[in-house]
Order: sequence, then structure tokens, then C-alpha cells
Amino acid sequence: MKKVILFSFIVIISFTVFSQSTLYKYRVSFNDKANSPYSIIAPSAFLSQKAIARRANQGIPIDLLDIPINQNYIDSVVKYGAKFINKSKWFNSIIVSLTDTNILQNINDLPFVKNTKLVIDINSKKSKNKQNDESIKTSNIYFKPQYYQNFYTSNENELVNEKEAIAHKTIDYGQAYLQINMLQGNFLHKQGYMGQGMTIAVLDAGFWHVDEINAFDSLWLNSQILGTKDFVNPGNNVFNESTHGMMVLSTMGANLPGQIVGTAPKADFWLIRTEDATSENLIEEDNWACGAEFADSVGADVINSSLGYTNFDNQSMSHTYQELNGKTARATQAATIAARKGILVVNSMGNSGSSPWKYLGVPSDADSIISVGAVDIRGNYASFSSIGPSADGRVKPTVAALGQDAVFATSSGVGSGNGTSFSSPILCGMASCLWQAFPNKTNQEIIEAIKYSSSQFNSPDSFLGFGLPNFQIASIFLAGNTIHNFDSENTFNVFPNPFDDVLYIAYNSIDTQKVQIEIYDLSGKKIMFADDIPRHQGYNSVTINNLFTLKKGVYFIRISSGNITSTQKLMKK
Repeated sequence: MKKVILFSFIVIISFTVFSQSTLYKYRVSFNDKANSPYSIIAPSAFLSQKAIARRANQGIPIDLLDIPINQNYIDSVVKYGAKFINKSKWFNSIIVSLTDTNILQNINDLPFVKNTKLVIDINSKKSKNKQNDESIKTSNIYFKPQYYQNFYTSNENELVNEKEAIAHKTIDYGQAYLQINMLQGNFLHKQGYMGQGMTIAVLDAGFWHVDEINAFDSLWLNSQILGTKDFVNPGNNVFNESTHGMMVLSTMGANLPGQIVGTAPKADFWLIRTEDATSENLIEEDNWACGAEFADSVGADVINSSLGYTNFDNQSMSHTYQELNGKTARATQAATIAARKGILVVNSMGNSGSSPWKYLGVPSDADSIISVGAVDIRGNYASFSSIGPSADGRVKPTVAALGQDAVFATSSGVGSGNGTSFSSPILCGMASCLWQAFPNKTNQEIIEAIKYSSSQFNSPDSFLGFGLPNFQIASIFLAGNTIHNFDSENTFNVFPNPFDDVLYIAYNSIDTQKVQIEIYDLSGKKIMFADDIPRHQGYNSVTINNLFTLKKGVYFIRISSGNITSTQKLMKK
């Protein structure tokens, strides 16, 4: 998405492109898939085993959409002089390029051709100025974790020894700590769920030097990059293209402890280029559809797309807000089909919140996917984040994550920038870890748990949707456990029990007050406490780290808020 990132430091490079001849690209759609050599009873001929298993696990039948296009149809079109570029079995269509539009009549006269549609024209008389935005604010970025609660020892009224705490940290997220902790994603990581076995397809504009940058070394060392595919320029090297996909990928897959660790650093990735960063044309929606379809066929569990479309260089092709209804645009339709095939689709909302347009883009209007807005480091709406609802009135965005001052890898270290391009993959990686933890759930059950755990579930709006997800809460839901209501039940959830070096607290609240948490030993001595913890309406969670300093034995944890006090017994391993 060319317009998705707003930066505090911007370098503008302008250039002019001149085409020496008129080149047109058309979508050719077919009526049927008659006389196909493929059958839905033998899917291994056109789907990977993992793609077949995903359908089987979620009770999704293999159907006619899965059957490849009749190759004879493609050959018949090409013989008139059109050059084949891409194909989509979901839409039973192909993309071709041509310089002589007179052959269109011959193509349209073929009995199996349904219609043809112009998706891009490059005219020799037209010069085009394009701006490339490079967004890198490098290194030495430190965010004070706004969502981290300091627990003090009662004896010295000091923080638990920082050096000892660092020594016992499972993961040193470096500068990426806040964007993970904001979603309570470290809860899943602490349980060992870091994306292992999950396949994420990243649809983007290019993945510049991902094969060389240190942040991705572990992905290559552990064979987590499963492959690449370029639908903009088939056969091209995606590592020579845009930095955008590189930065996006790093928020999920980077693994440089002490600098940046992504939200799913042990997942597998397919790197798929569908976006032409030098232009904005309708063909990119066709590319998106091809990319999603390819992701499905190779067995991707999850798609992240930090892309979106509203206005095109040819204004006659641009979308109106009324078209953002989840049914009209080609990429939107493709996102919905991908979801119907059992893929968890995560898409950025776009960065038009401060512009006259202000609304979401295609395909974030799709049904049954997660559309992600952006917040700042305090969890407040980021003004650039595109807003909803969809044209047919559905809640958009679905949820939100950090998109203002988000941290990502660069060629020279770590940088930060603004955009839903970052909030989407940050959320996507955590959603992948959640699904890894509950592999028997469907993609829609994962989405519902994420929504249900979010800060605005009871009062969604058009800025943050259902709000900031809490992956600790989502995990409790998916495990089939009930979260206690602190106000009416005078109790709370605390686990694990027995515990080792960390405790997780969760409760539902109808009030907004401050909370005090205290831990006592068996003799009644207060050994740890925290004051002034915010209590919000809805689901709340608190993590207590660094309990390795406590001796084995019995302890009591007490939560006080207003006129309510609740105590539970704990056992330290």
C-alpha cells in the first residue's frame, strides 16, 4: 500500500517514467471449467497436503472453485497475440497483456469467454510522477512500557532486581516489547507458542534484502522461509523490491534478542509480491487475488496483507465508499473466499483517517476477516488510522494494535514508524500464536475469541472497532474457562497454580477504579505489592513476573479495589 505509512522522518524521491508504446492489461473471464482433467475427488493434484488438511480440520469441502482453469481456454486466448501473465481459478479468469486492442473482439467471440475488462493501461503520451516514501527512524528508540505494572518488594520498596530479572527473562524483546506486551502477547510466548508449525503468507510490495538483513537470519537458518512468488513481475526476485514488506515481515518474524523480536518469530513464511509500489492500478486487486489463492494452495494458515485500495491512477476505476460493502471489489471477494477456505486473513485498515476520504480500503471491508486499525503507545486511536464502518454497516476495524511509533527492522538495525501496515502484522503474528495454541479451533473461532477479549467488545466504534485484544483473555476463552466478575462475584482468575516465576491475573469488571495487588507469605508478611493499577470496564489482566525470587511454599494473593477485597491461596513450585 503506497499510502499506508506516515513517518516522522521522510525522504522523498521523485522520478518520471515514460512508456515507449501503449501497453494494455486485461482480465479475461471464462464461463465454465468444462472438460477439466482435474476432479474434486483427487485434490492432491492441485492442492498441497497442508491445504487439504486445513479444509478437513475445519469441515470445509473441496469445491469447483478449487479446480484449476481449463488450459485449453488459456491457450486459445494466447494464440491471438495476448501474453499470459497470471491466472485465478477462484474467479476462473486470467490476466493478459496486449498492445493491439483489435484482438479483443476475437477473444470475446470465443464461446467460453464470459467478458474482458481493462485493468491497466500504460500510454506512451502519459508521463507519471511518483513519490517513494522511505520511512526509517533508526536505532536507539526506547519506549517506557505503558502497560507494564511495576511490583515492589515490601522490604526495600524497590523494584525486583533488574539484572536478575533480565537473567530470567525467557525473551528479550528489545525495542519491540511494548507492541507485544500491549496485546498481552508475551503470555502466549511464555507458554512456548511462538508460531511453530504455522504458515503465514505475507502479501506485500517486496521484501528488500530479507535474504541479507541480520534480523531474518534465524528464519533462514531454520528454513522458515518456505518460498517466494512475484505476481507483479512473474519470475522476479522479490528481495530486490520494496522495503515495505521487509519491515512488515520483521514485526512478525524478526529474531534479534535485545533489539527486536517479532510476534511470531518461529512461524514459517511465504513471501508473496502482489503490489506494484510505483503505481496504483486495478490489476493489483487481481494480483492480490492470485496471491491469496496461491497462499491457499501451498497450505498457508494465515495471510497478512498490509495493503489497501481505494483510488487508482485511472480514476474511472476507483472505488466509491458504497462499494466497500464486502461484496463488490475483486480483492475483497478474494479475501472472503480465502476466509471460506479456512485461512485466517488479517488486513490493515489503511492510513486515510486524517484525509478527506477517511474510510477503510479494499480488502479490509471483507467479511469474516480481521481488519486492523492503529493506536499510539498509550493505546489511544492514532489519527491517521482509517475508520469504518463498512458501507453495509459492519464494525470496522475489527480490532487495533500499535501502529504509531511501531518498531520494525531496518537494514541498519531497528527503526520506528507510523501506519496500519505495522499494526496488522503485529496483530497477525499474535493471532497465529493463538491458533497454534488451539489448533482444533476454526479461523472464525479464533477471530471471535480475539474480538471477545478486546477492550471495547461491549461498545465497538468506527475508530478501534472492538478495541485492543488481550491474548491472555482470548486464551482463557478458547480453553473453555469462565472469567470471574470481580464486582459481583468478589473473586478473580489467577494461574498457573502452582506457579513458578510468573502469575497471570484476569477478571471482568463493570467499574473503573484503581486496583491494589499484594502477595503475602504463610506468616502473613507482605512480600510484594503494586498500587494504582487501572481497572477498566470489561476484561482486565495483569502479569506478575520475576517470582523466581520466592521460595517454595504457600502464599496468598489479595486484590483490593474500592470496597471489594478478594484473596486466593497459591503454591510456589
